[in-house]
Amino acid sequence: MTAAAQAIRVFLLDEEEIVRRGVRGLLDAEPDIQVVGEAGSAAAALTRMPAARPDVAVLEMRLPDCDGSRACRKIRARMPDVACLVLTERSDDRALRDAVMAGCAGYLLKEARGASLAAAVRAAASGQPALDAHAAGGLMAWVQDRARTGEVTARLTAREREVLSLLGEGLSSRQIGERLTVTEATVRNYVNSLLAKLGMRHRTEAAAFARCAASPPGNAGTGANPDQSAGPGWSAYRRARGLHVW
Repeated sequence: MTAAAQAIRVFLLDEEEIVRRGVRGLLDAEPDIQVVGEAGSAAAALTRMPAARPDVAVLEMRLPDCDGSRACRKIRARMPDVACLVLTERSDDRALRDAVMAGCAGYLLKEARGASLAAAVRAAASGQPALDAHAAGGLMAWVQDRARTGEVTARLTAREREVLSLLGEGLSSRQIGERLTVTEATVRNYVNSLLAKLGMRHRTEAAAFARCAASPPGNAGTGANPDQSAGPGWSAYRRARGLHVW
């Protein structure tokens, strides 16, 4: 296979043409990344992406026809193998939560260095979540706050709690099935049921919730190093999930 055939294929979605040009220049300079298309709106992206066949979509949260979270849901509904990576100016926790719940693989601010963006694209393409330090701290504070509410997990059956715990260890549905000696389809049913009971949309959110539930609250979200401020549970969660933080 040629180097071009092996390269990670990236689609850019941002209203600002000058931003798209800058990001394209940064990513095309990487030997293993190729920008295969771009658009200034979600509607245009959904039209162009099937032919471009990207592995990763790098998108802004602010779009002219919808927000980035909704765009991610639309993209993944039509092309479930495409990983969505948010690159945005929005640093508020609400935008981060919306992105996570929409199934985005990563969240970076536009102040990130070019090397960090390239690394995040590689992480997203390999199925690993990627966050900048601010986003990691905000996510940690959010999941800990939810986890400290005891009645949340009380809604789950004993088997659903087992599955939730294994999600927190970073296991796939197949691996959970092997651990519990049930079929992969049965695991998916348990996952769908516990997501509905927890008011969550995606297993990545449930995994974060499960792994951080016992962590001390710390000072996540204050801009401090998330490994130092969030306690040992956060470091263990990062290791379990292969979470990349910049």
